[in-house]
Amino acid sequence: MFIDNVSLTLSSGKGGAGAVSFRREKHVIQGGPDGGDGGRGGDVVFKVDKNTHTLSHFRGANHLKAQNGVPGGGRRCSGKSGTTLEVIVPPGTQIIDEESGEVLMDLLVDGEKKVFLKGGKGGLGNVHFKSSTNQRPTYAQPGLAGESKSVRLELKLIADVGLVGFPNVGKSTLIATLSNAQPEIANYEFTTLTPKLGVVQTDNFESFVMADIPGIIDGASEGKGLGLEFLRHIERTKFLLFMLDIANYRTLQEQYVALKKELENFSEELSTRGFAIALTKADAMSFEQLNKISEDFLTLLGFETNTLGDLYGIDPTINAYFQDEIYYDSSKPFFILPISAASSINTKSVKYALGAIVKKVREDASRS
Repeated sequence: MFIDNVSLTLSSGKGGAGAVSFRREKHVIQGGPDGGDGGRGGDVVFKVDKNTHTLSHFRGANHLKAQNGVPGGGRRCSGKSGTTLEVIVPPGTQIIDEESGEVLMDLLVDGEKKVFLKGGKGGLGNVHFKSSTNQRPTYAQPGLAGESKSVRLELKLIADVGLVGFPNVGKSTLIATLSNAQPEIANYEFTTLTPKLGVVQTDNFESFVMADIPGIIDGASEGKGLGLEFLRHIERTKFLLFMLDIANYRTLQEQYVALKKELENFSEELSTRGFAIALTKADAMSFEQLNKISEDFLTLLGFETNTLGDLYGIDPTINAYFQDEIYYDSSKPFFILPISAASSINTKSVKYALGAIVKKVREDASRS
């Protein structure tokens, strides 16, 4: 069900035909057959590249084919092998048989290369068929045909940041504000029925992928609502942003405890993933009320208001908590910050703070 998928027909190259040729030179009395072999057809190879984040570059492509092998020539010249077709995909891509629905490959590791379809073997030239009883063979093998298969490439969530929250807490509004994604936005629950990926640009050379996921409800880890589909796939995200609605009938503590519980019930590993907390819909109340609610929630979690958020343009009078990303502790939230995507309150600060932590998480992963 994940958003970025495309259907393709992939074909490896046909082997080149062997040559029928005879050596004819003035001073060579018995030249005989000298037809060379055909070249092998090109393979279809999948290559995983972490610098590719989507499958959008395959849009509009219906059939991708490796190069055919070149036919053999005279003087025992072998034909050139066909060029391999290298299909570059992002980590997290599954190759699924279009007919049976079987998962043929699950490509996760950056730099990984896997041969999907082998090219056809080149045909033998007539030089291979000479014998004492057949000194002038006029036969050479045709090249073998390549393989062809219809597949669906499906990108299962590989986002750097996954948005976690109850329905209608502002996840879609935030990803629409920060990225190029255009999810449906409305003032009712479950407007997001399928995940949406958006690329968030922090500067000319840095970006990260954010995922807007269907809202979680109590019991999602047991299959209730749409949250189970989210929980199955969000294990591939590097970092989580809990979005708690200040204006919701549930208290901030109730929302936070319920979301953490669903993650823990589904996966112990997922429950230990690094995270931050955004207190959404900050424009729904006065500045004094906002600071009071924020301070109470910070106190409840055992944190004090600090000014480390100045690094990301946070007004020091806003009650917020930030860790120093240099000494980041994944057991604690990286930040707790009131935001409003609709009114652009602290949205740039969230973008740059998430960009900083994603950069650190990537660096830590590359060293391990």
